[in-house]
Amino acid sequence: MSRKPKKGYYVRGQFIAEGSELDLQLKAELKGTDEASKTDLKRESTALQKLGEDLLTLRSDLLERLMLSDKLVDALAETHRITNFEGRRRQLQYLGKLMRKLDDETVDAIKAALEVQRKGSAADTAALHLAEQWRERLVADDNALEAWLAEHPDTDIQQLRALVRQARKDAPAADRASVSQGLAPRKGRAYRELFQMLRHQLDPESADTPEPEEDDHE
Repeated sequence: MSRKPKKGYYVRGQFIAEGSELDLQLKAELKGTDEASKTDLKRESTALQKLGEDLLTLRSDLLERLMLSDKLVDALAETHRITNFEGRRRQLQYLGKLMRKLDDETVDAIKAALEVQRKGSAADTAALHLAEQWRERLVADDNALEAWLAEHPDTDIQQLRALVRQARKDAPAADRASVSQGLAPRKGRAYRELFQMLRHQLDPESADTPEPEEDDHE
């Protein structure tokens, strides 16, 4: 005959059985506290559930480094699979329950991993914009080529010049109808290839990174 599971709750990852000495102590303390303390507990519980939802967006490599329990990892995977609104809502509640069982060290590690991902995404975006800015300068100004080579002397100068020349040649004159409609002029393949070359020079590991906004319509 299986034993009936104990009723209780978790406080900072520690299981508190109902009726236990610690349970009575905590309840006694709560009776002596004001409503603000209860609000703080509710706020902490809500924050942990939100952290669980944020955890769903974490990259797989960062997630693996956290060494989370199999139960939590399975719950995250199941949440990704569920598309039904009500089913997902219940699953998120379950995920929040698991998050409330985590110790402070694990919670801090999760927050740190999410911050690493956030900073990395911001840096990638900045690098993309930098490549776009250099492309615009090179296409618009002959003097920009010398400035680029001063910073990146290992660039294949012949390829760079060829792409800049072709990008200028492909650039159509802006027609009035398109301008009046707020449409950007169409760009050629050399314009895209120039971006990829510059992106690669700025960060060799991101050679195939797409542009933030694709405005070409070939």
